[in-house]
Amino acid sequence: MGPRVPPVLQRRVGDSGLRVSRIGLGTMTWGDDTDPDGAAEQLRSFVGAGGTLVEIADGYGGGAAQDVLAGLLRRAVARDDLVLAGRSVLPDGPHGGGAGRAVLLRGLDRVLRRLGVEHLDLWQVPGWDGEVPLDETLATVDAAVASGRVRYVGLVGPTGWQLATTAERARARWPRALPTSVQAEYSLLARDSEVELLPAAAHHGAGLLAWAPLGRGVLTGKYAEGTPPESRGASAALGPYVEERRTERSSRIVQAVLTAAEGLGTSPLSVALAWVRDQPGVAAAVVGARDAAQLGASTAAEAVELPDAIRAALDDVSRRS
Repeated sequence: MGPRVPPVLQRRVGDSGLRVSRIGLGTMTWGDDTDPDGAAEQLRSFVGAGGTLVEIADGYGGGAAQDVLAGLLRRAVARDDLVLAGRSVLPDGPHGGGAGRAVLLRGLDRVLRRLGVEHLDLWQVPGWDGEVPLDETLATVDAAVASGRVRYVGLVGPTGWQLATTAERARARWPRALPTSVQAEYSLLARDSEVELLPAAAHHGAGLLAWAPLGRGVLTGKYAEGTPPESRGASAALGPYVEERRTERSSRIVQAVLTAAEGLGTSPLSVALAWVRDQPGVAAAVVGARDAAQLGASTAAEAVELPDAIRAALDDVSRRS
C-alpha cells in the first residue's frame, strides 16, 4: 500500500457560514477533453477524498459540462454531498448581457434547469457592470436568495474598489446580496490580486476562490523542457492561454518550485498548490483535470505543508516588481 493521503479539509468562505473543501473541482474540461465516464471517475474520487466544492459555468464545453454534471447528479453522487458554485453568462441579445435583471434571472433559471437542481449553493455573478445600476443588480440577487434558489452570492473578477462598493451598498440596502466570495486567478505566477482585491475581500469578509492556482499548468514543471504533445500548451484552443504564463520571470519561479519539490520529496504541483491554498484570504483553490489521475495528484497536495523558509523563498522569487 502507498502512503496514506489525508482527506481534503473544509474551510469557511470569508466571514460567512458557507463551508467548502479548500481544494475545489473545476469542470472546464468536461464534455470536451473529459467524457462523461471520465468525469464520473473524477467526481467520485473527489467526493471520496472529502472534496465538496464543484465549480460550473455556461461556457465550459460549450454548455456540455453542465449536462455531464446533471447526469452525474442523477447516477454518481448525491446532490447534498456537493457545494455547487455556478455562473451563467449569456451573450448580448434582446435582453442584454452583463448584470441586468433580465439576463441574471434568465441565466439563473437556465443553470438550475440544465443541472436539474432546485438551488445553487453559491451563485457567482459578474463582478461589475458599468451599464447597469448597481441597485438593480443587488435587488435581483437579493430576491434570488430570498426565493431559495440561491444560498450565497459571489462576484467573478471584480477589482478591489468594485468589491468594496458592492459590499457597502449591499450591506446598507440589500443584505442578502452581500458578496460571500470573489473569484480571480491567483498563483505564484499571477499575484495581482494581492494589491487591491485580497485586502478589500478581507475587509468586507469575502473569501477568494482562486482559479488557475497551478499557473495554467506551467507551475507543474511540464513545460520546463518544451511543450509535451498531449498538454494544453500544444492545443490550438488552449495553447495561447498557457503561453501567457511562459515568460522569463515564470521560468525563474518554476525553477524555485522544482527545487522546493525536490527538497521536500514531493511534486512541483503539490508545492504550487499548497502555496496558494494557504495564502491569507483564500477559501479554496479550484483545479481542473483531464482525468482522475491528474485530479488525484491535486488532492494529494493536502499532505503537503510548506515550511516557513520555503514559503518565504517562493514569496521572494515570485513577488511582483
